[in-house]
Amino acid sequence: MDREAREHYSVVIQAKDMAGQVGGLSGSTTVNITLTDVNDNPPKFPQKNYQVFVPESAQVGKPVGKIKANDEDIGINAEIKYSILNPEGAGISVRRDAAEGRAGFMPLNYEKKKQYSLHISAENTHLDPRFTYLGSFKDDATLKITVGDVDEPPVFSMDYYIMEVYENAKVGTEVGAVTARDPDSKNSPVRYFIERREDKEVYFDIESISGVIRTTQLLDREDTPWHNITVMATEEDNPSLQSHVPVTVQVLDVNDNPPMINTEDEIIICESTRAGQASPTTVIQTITAVDKDDFANGKGFSFSFPGGIPANPNFTIKDNEGTYVGCKKSY
Repeated sequence: MDREAREHYSVVIQAKDMAGQVGGLSGSTTVNITLTDVNDNPPKFPQKNYQVFVPESAQVGKPVGKIKANDEDIGINAEIKYSILNPEGAGISVRRDAAEGRAGFMPLNYEKKKQYSLHISAENTHLDPRFTYLGSFKDDATLKITVGDVDEPPVFSMDYYIMEVYENAKVGTEVGAVTARDPDSKNSPVRYFIERREDKEVYFDIESISGVIRTTQLLDREDTPWHNITVMATEEDNPSLQSHVPVTVQVLDVNDNPPMINTEDEIIICESTRAGQASPTTVIQTITAVDKDDFANGKGFSFSFPGGIPANPNFTIKDNEGTYVGCKKSY
């Protein structure tokens, strides 16, 4: 019996007494019979070749095409698993959605590959060993995917740039350069611009053709050690296509700040020291200094009394392991 040909039957049964002789009585009933399904039908594609057009800008993972195999069975006997058989499908996935196979993709690039040819298999997931003699419970088809060309914005050679320049460098000093190219086959020339903000002062400019970044004013590391700018690239033939890249400029230190003595406190000392308590010198103040420059240019200080001013013989300055102390001579 074949459920796919006929699933329901109604059978009328009659019973007679007296062995069915004339004059006997009879009764009848109807028996409704429903055939349950077995997996005795393989999946079949309606056609062997499919074609689909996909623009190269298609979002990764988004379905771009559907193919469907039919199975005359029902329930779990009709469940189908889809898969790609040939290596050209590497990076391309086919997933099951209801009874349809949906092709999802890796990033497409028209300039690198314009067409894909995928051999796709549809196979039952629940096989019944009683019917293996009927053959393989799977079918295959070919899906040809044509990639459409899309005008794409310029692509920078790096995801971000880090550059360096010394503070107090002359206006117009080259800091570095960014590069971008048109990924399309026409290779349109690229132009560069720095994204401006009204609330920020302009310290840099960029050459529109070469992408070279230069200073527009003197930089002060002690004021701003890092500058963050955004460079924009557009195609000359289509300025509406834009790409952006962050650029970080580190301002390097030069020794342009004098050390500052960090105390101007008035020092009060006693007129004399009692006998027996005096040492060759008595420390009256420890003197330290700070420097706004970087540690490499601000470490190591030497202290002395200013030249041209008569020195008081009662006081000296002495090194105290990196810091200096003011001492009073004892008598």
